[in-house]
Amino acid sequence: MTPQERAERSAAAMWAEDAASKWLGMTLDAIAPGHAVMSFEVGPHHLNGHAICHGGYIFTLADSAFAFACNSYNTLVVAQENSITYLSPGQPGERLTATATETARTGRSGVYDVTVTGADGRKVAVFRGLSRQIRGAHFKET
Repeated sequence: MTPQERAERSAAAMWAEDAASKWLGMTLDAIAPGHAVMSFEVGPHHLNGHAICHGGYIFTLADSAFAFACNSYNTLVVAQENSITYLSPGQPGERLTATATETARTGRSGVYDVTVTGADGRKVAVFRGLSRQIRGAHFKET
């Protein structure tokens, strides 16, 4: 099995159980070893009292992309620590895209950077996720 096939099968297994990302309207747009791209369109139910995308939804988008990137090796991986910096607001009706990239992976720990962009390409937020591998796999390899 190639690394790309492993990433795709891992993502399929995770997506099948990821009710939260689906409920928020996210799509998994790309997957590769240590890399994932996810997006969603900012709807009325994502808006806060300033009529811009609530930061919690932006965080959730980044966190979901992080999760798919760090789980792309057919090992179960969870978040150990995450942080986000908001740079510009997500606007109603625009598609936000989170691109997660592996920065480091050694032993059971990983570091992933996620950039959330708006439809015009501007940076909406930057997110850093630290991961920790636990026991188990997404699927049985033969």
